[in-house]
Amino acid sequence: MALSNWAAYLNRSTKLLRDSSIKILRMEGADGPSRAPLTLFRLNSKQDIERFATGCDADIGGTSTVHLELDESTGRNKGSGTTATGRFWGEMRLDVRPELQGRIRGGYTGFRSKPRPTLFGEMVDDVSNHQFLALRLRLGGDPRLRNSYFVNLQTDGPITTDLWQHRLYFQRNDGDWEDVFIPFENFILTNTGELVQHQITMMRERIRTVGISLLGGNSGVPGSYDLGIDSIRAVNEEDVSRPPSIEKDPSRGI
Repeated sequence: MALSNWAAYLNRSTKLLRDSSIKILRMEGADGPSRAPLTLFRLNSKQDIERFATGCDADIGGTSTVHLELDESTGRNKGSGTTATGRFWGEMRLDVRPELQGRIRGGYTGFRSKPRPTLFGEMVDDVSNHQFLALRLRLGGDPRLRNSYFVNLQTDGPITTDLWQHRLYFQRNDGDWEDVFIPFENFILTNTGELVQHQITMMRERIRTVGISLLGGNSGVPGSYDLGIDSIRAVNEEDVSRPPSIEKDPSRGI
């Protein structure tokens, strides 16, 4: 394990132990669960960006490209409330390498938070006391791709290929920042890209990873994509500043 990774491992372990001890000392839960907003991830520094992994169809023979970088552009960060944010960008392409045509499907890119192992087991997030996932985002790139973004949650369940998914619905079309709110109860369970027939209740006490994917192959739309990400939080109704995003037809959400 590299020195920087070992330091991060120890820091996570210390944080988990400290947070658990504080909960015990404060007897959290005795006065009811906290409804305060819970920040899951921020993307405002290089260290924040390093907590995420990227992938795209090029990993298996496609031709799309993917980047997740710290964006310090004054113009793109205007209105974000910070000087640096994450930038998820690249080219969405539907073609695959000639020798793989008809064998694989192209047209996807994405990123997700990395698993967080500690000395006491893997670190997970408990959002059971919150109603909504809140994302502060900036939509750029080819406007034809605006309905092809999805947010993905992985819980600490027995089937590692299960993902809870919901489409990202944007209201702005001017490239400015906006808050997107999604009810946790509206996420649908998928497995390897397919809708799971028998839906179950999300284990919101143990959120393992959070990510965003762009599925241009589903809509048959190629093009340049560009998404700014400032923060990902769990909030309640009193913190929602615009109507939440609700998937109209879950069967078409994949």
